[in-house]
Amino acid sequence: MTRVRVERDGAVARIILARPEQKNALDRQMVDELQSALREAADSDAVNVVALTADGEDFCAGADLKALAAMLDATPAEHYEDAMALGSVFVTMREMPKPVVGIVRGRALAGGAGLATACDIVLAHPNAEFGYPEVRVGFVPAMVMTMLRRAVGEKHAFDLVASGRRIGAAEAEHIGLVSRVLPADEFDAAAATALQEIARAPSSAVQLTKRLFYALDGRGFADGIELGARTNVEARSTEAFRTGVRKFANRD
Repeated sequence: MTRVRVERDGAVARIILARPEQKNALDRQMVDELQSALREAADSDAVNVVALTADGEDFCAGADLKALAAMLDATPAEHYEDAMALGSVFVTMREMPKPVVGIVRGRALAGGAGLATACDIVLAHPNAEFGYPEVRVGFVPAMVMTMLRRAVGEKHAFDLVASGRRIGAAEAEHIGLVSRVLPADEFDAAAATALQEIARAPSSAVQLTKRLFYALDGRGFADGIELGARTNVEARSTEAFRTGVRKFANRD
């Protein structure tokens, strides 16, 4: 049985975690299917934006602990290969040209919180709950820290990973882990509207924006301005820009 389902709504590709009976816990099959779905969406000219969402009441409760228990006697090389399967998903989400929008309701914990953190935008239901509780079972939220400390800063990030505490949607938005908390009574409609707003924008502009946004990591101020100028020139050469400028220039 498949663990991940893909649905299309115009230029929006919905990648759906589809293991609700296990709170969408991540086992190797789900991770591999998720990687495949992301790569397919990245390569599709018909897709402008990817929505990562889930069946059931929870987004994702983290790693499948039964699957991890079955690997206790594996070699370090086998453990590394298994860890990097999920790590490669995070890299794909960051490097793919299309924006990835997390649609989160219910619990997003451990690896599930990692998936949310890896998204470019996170739209949360008021009942959403986020946490990195790995330390409480002797584990480490290791790969997610690369993304988390960028998203919320060192003090908030270390508090979350060292304490393992859970936070609600409002606090997650306050510290920058969540982009927006949408009203509960219109959550699905509001999320769909947000996705369509991104999907309707010229794909060349959105993709250049995502590429530049992450390329600015670690650059100095002047270097960032210079890279921005080069991207500005690249954007001016696109047909979408030329069409848009002509349209506005010809308005009365």
